[in-house]
Amino acid sequence: MNIPWLEIIFALLFIDSIGANLVVWLGSEKWYKKEFRTISRLFPMAKGWTGLYLALVLFIGYLIYA
Repeated sequence: MNIPWLEIIFALLFIDSIGANLVVWLGSEKWYKKEFRTISRLFPMAKGWTGLYLALVLFIGYLIYA
């Protein structure tokens, strides 16, 4: 049985990028800072970077499936 590693990695990255965009765009910054104190100091929420992350993941998906 051949495991489709590229598709699995793409699906995980796509789910992660959608989740990151939902957290950033729906305005739950207080929850993010409360639950992830250390991470929120190192990686603050930024709409531009998560939008770029989603665009890059979609581009990778296009390259895989084209």
